[in-house]
Amino acid sequence: MGRLCTFHVKYATKLCLPLPKALHTSPRLKTGFVLQGHIFSSMSQQASVYDWDSETQGWILGSFFYGYILTQIPGGYLARKYGAKWLFGIGILCTVIFTLLTPVAADLGAGYLIAVRVLEGIGEGVSYPAMHAMWASWAPPLERSRLLTISYTGAQLGTVVALPLSGQICFYLDWTYVFYIFGAVGLHWFVLWAYFVSNSPSLHKRISEDEKTYIMASLKNELSPTTDYIPWTSILKSLPLWAIVVAHFSYNWTFYTLLTLLPTYMNDILGFSIQQNGMLSALPYLGCWLLALLGGQLADLLREKYLIRTVIVRKAFTIVGMVGPAVFLVAAGYTGCNYVLAIAFLTLSSSLGGVSASGFNINHLDIAPSYAGILLGITNSFATIPGMVGPVIARSLTKSNTIPEWQIVFYISAAINIFGAVFFTIFGKGTLQPWAVQRIHIR
Repeated sequence: MGRLCTFHVKYATKLCLPLPKALHTSPRLKTGFVLQGHIFSSMSQQASVYDWDSETQGWILGSFFYGYILTQIPGGYLARKYGAKWLFGIGILCTVIFTLLTPVAADLGAGYLIAVRVLEGIGEGVSYPAMHAMWASWAPPLERSRLLTISYTGAQLGTVVALPLSGQICFYLDWTYVFYIFGAVGLHWFVLWAYFVSNSPSLHKRISEDEKTYIMASLKNELSPTTDYIPWTSILKSLPLWAIVVAHFSYNWTFYTLLTLLPTYMNDILGFSIQQNGMLSALPYLGCWLLALLGGQLADLLREKYLIRTVIVRKAFTIVGMVGPAVFLVAAGYTGCNYVLAIAFLTLSSSLGGVSASGFNINHLDIAPSYAGILLGITNSFATIPGMVGPVIARSLTKSNTIPEWQIVFYISAAINIFGAVFFTIFGKGTLQPWAVQRIHIR
């Protein structure tokens, strides 16, 4: 539960920008294809409005990922060598501090805001590799799906809370309070993390001896002693790893496109008010959270009770979690003025994406638990690229904010998603790889 709260805070701070940005910039819309009829007075009169064009907005949204990509592989390496607890905690603390500085940077200019977003990304870039490394020491093999999905769905829960709450804060207060409130929550989280969390069961002072013995015994044949030796050549030549890379890249293209631009789509195309925007933008992530949790339970049930091979489970959940979203994303582009149907399809698209949390998303721990943090750092480095270029490409394709332009964005995302699912289905594996059994090869 503590790790769920961790990613709740992480994504709540990350989501501070898209909704306020969508509602406090001047995008120079052409209104021919923008739906009218349910736009209401909403904006706080104290809020600053920035005259940033669509391209600048795209660079601002993507700038976080330019810092985020830099610390992925170093994060995995440092977590393995020194432990994940403080690396993760300090990384998120840096993100929190720069979140608090965001309103000041925005007032100084787009360049300053981009710089702050890059620094945020540098701090947060260690988070997933560090957490994967920590779970390698905590999650028994047959409980990985449900434990990791409970933890990582904190990301979706953070999104569900942050989007509507940001809308309410913008409406009743000032948009700057979005950053101050979530930043304050992040500071409180850091104190709790520092006090309660340990790197491994053997170091934890509050769990029972029975639980400690059970976890450590379940992992004794999977984890290797921590040494400076890392089989980089074997890792980089591993086709199962590249299957995860391709799937992760493909999934994140759609995920980050929606994450950063869904509030803009709701506001500019569907014409929702600031309060409606926040609530409705959160619906897809609420569905994603629920299906990810249910998927984690089902995946472990299939493996433990019905003895279905891990590789079959991972591939099946990846197919459902990537092809399904592609279908409904394309369908959303053809709903015309039926905004209820548009919301329904976008919600179904994102919800089905949650199923992949028990697919490729945790496959690193299946093939190389001792190097899970490093592997995630590698895959997440490639998977960060969509966050860097996806919003820029999407905004360049939607300069007039028309429905046909958004259809192109949805088609591109869907095609990439399907390709990733096919690649992982062909080349993915579910068993410990020979190069990951370190004790056999060292010295």
